[in-house]
Amino acid sequence: RIMSLEQLTEAVKGKVAGGGIEESVKFDLGETGKIFVQGSAVSNDDAEADCTVGISPEDLSELLSGDLNPTAAFMGGKLKVDGDMSVAMKLGSIV
Repeated sequence: RIMSLEQLTEAVKGKVAGGGIEESVKFDLGETGKIFVQGSAVSNDDAEADCTVGISPEDLSELLSGDLNPTAAFMGGKLKVDGDMSVAMKLGSIV
């Protein structure tokens, strides 16, 4: 099932509630919108981020639920990383 931007944002908030990563990350969901994360703060701002991850809402939903492996998603072209790749690698600890 496809989650809305609000549902995806809430799911990300749940993942970083205990403290995320220090660097900022933006999930670019195309037409659906953006999810900006820094530490445990999550918003839908289109702000400058250390790393931007381009991903479809469907694939982000699967990542958050554990149905999609982050490495497999990257290798399979389901997510595109722009910016600091080391920041993207840290995402594995929160998704």
